Amino acid sequence: MLGLKQWLIHYCHDVINGEIIACQKHKWACERFLRDIERAGTDAFPYVFDEDKALRFFEWMSLFRHTKGVLRGERIQPHEIQVFVFGNIYGWVHKDTGYRRFRKAYWQVGRKNAKSQSLACVASYEAMALGEGMSEVYIGATKTEQAKIVYNETKAMLNACPELHGKFKEAYGRITHLRTDSIIRPLSKEDKKTGDGLNPQAAIIDEYHAHDTDEVYNVLDSGMVARPQPLLMVITTAGDTSGPCYRVEYDYVSRLLNPNEPTENEQYFVMVNELDKDDDGNLIDDIQDERAWLKANPIAASYPEGLANIRARLAEALEKPEAMDDFLTKNMNVWISTGENKYLRAEKWTACGRSETELPDVRGHEVFVGIDLSSKIDLTSVTFEIPLGDDSYLVLSHSFMPEDTLKHKQNTDKVPYALWARQGWITVTPGAAVDYKFVEKYIVDQLDKNGWILKELCFDPWNATQFAQEFDAKGYTAVEIRQGYRTLSEPIKHFREMVLEKKIIHDRNPVLAWAVSNAVTRQDHNQNLMLDKDKSTDRIDPLAATINAHSRAMFMKTIDVSEFSRDDFLKKLWG
Repeated sequence: MLGLKQWLIHYCHDVINGEIIACQKHKWACERFLRDIERAGTDAFPYVFDEDKALRFFEWMSLFRHTKGVLRGERIQPHEIQVFVFGNIYGWVHKDTGYRRFRKAYWQVGRKNAKSQSLACVASYEAMALGEGMSEVYIGATKTEQAKIVYNETKAMLNACPELHGKFKEAYGRITHLRTDSIIRPLSKEDKKTGDGLNPQAAIIDEYHAHDTDEVYNVLDSGMVARPQPLLMVITTAGDTSGPCYRVEYDYVSRLLNPNEPTENEQYFVMVNELDKDDDGNLIDDIQDERAWLKANPIAASYPEGLANIRARLAEALEKPEAMDDFLTKNMNVWISTGENKYLRAEKWTACGRSETELPDVRGHEVFVGIDLSSKIDLTSVTFEIPLGDDSYLVLSHSFMPEDTLKHKQNTDKVPYALWARQGWITVTPGAAVDYKFVEKYIVDQLDKNGWILKELCFDPWNATQFAQEFDAKGYTAVEIRQGYRTLSEPIKHFREMVLEKKIIHDRNPVLAWAVSNAVTRQDHNQNLMLDKDKSTDRIDPLAATINAHSRAMFMKTIDVSEFSRDDFLKKLWG
């Protein structure tokens, strides 16, 4: 009889060889496991696979019974995908300390694939069986109702387990393990808690795609620092690309799994079950192909009742176009951009990103600077756009925000401005208004640091005329970019076209990515486009600054200057 480690090795080979139907990211997760097995216990990789610790979790899981569906009342026998996911999470430990390797875990899988059941087993195990005294286990969601789904599943499973009767109590919205005084409780933004005093052993983030901010995630994550082997577990389906789950987590875990990416994090486990897309973000799999359903639904598409449920959902989506988005996100696990006038799909923008080591060397190049000063109490943005000479462009963005309004804006805009400031994407200026001298200094410093030659400072005349005049007085060329269809439609269309052709390169700036995901367009009777600030889901200032720069950079041509005099060169360059 195979041991668990050997079973997992066979499972991974079956996935990679196609004997088990799986998406690309599922295959990458299996390749990662096999690589780790080969180097386990080395100085470079100080982790080993402990079968006993993994099996202990599955023994705990087998104490419980199904609470719903056709198997209600029967003992839980973990599905092979659960064996792979939780075998990894609980089996890998540090070779010296014995503490778990994975401090974070992300599992993205379709609806009705035992997510609540899996999380309930994790919650009760972390509180009652792991052996940590006075454990605190929190189930985090944006709304109390959502947080209680996993909590109620945990309670129901415990109540139906005769082996655990008398070993816990449930009262006042919390489950307490009597021997260790450990607790399990739901937590949401509606609790009006700041997170102070929390010391989670385990934090479970349910349906992270529905979170409009990462507030709950950050509160729970930051409280774990005192625990020797905490676990932050995220399980979600796909959803809209505008939230932090896609913008931050999905992008990160996709790079973490991809063996061709340099991103590494040995303490983060990832499993993504989804339909496959090509490099341009288009679905490769046919949503009517039932075999492909297994990629996003390894459990639900493996038995007749689950298949019947997906068939019914598909039939409704094909008859009702308004139901298709829900089918794609919840059943096929496909991220989508909602809104009929979205400027760019988030995945198209993400595909243009490069790591710092992959960015081209542009020292000494000519650069166009676009600015969007907006209001002094708001987000102010600067973009450096550098034509690369092959019809492609490097885009580097930076933003500014006044210190006195940052916290308020973070709460109202529901994005992590403070985190972005710590990461260096935003400069926080003192006082209640952005001091434009900080913006001016930043631009000049970047020009000096990189040896860039400023071709033009491209500005929206609203609120920026004096700023531009000061640059003009320093000998730079400032160009007014009128904000109307006539001036901006062509650069807005051209910039989007360049993104779709992957001729825009960027440094994965999360502030600019957020602005791109927010942007929607409006169109006049001649099919001219404008970015619609009034209808965009949130701020688009970094993108507006970028379009200002692109409105001039797009006309710069690459010419062999040796053939021309200076005057001829300028005539050729600008037509």
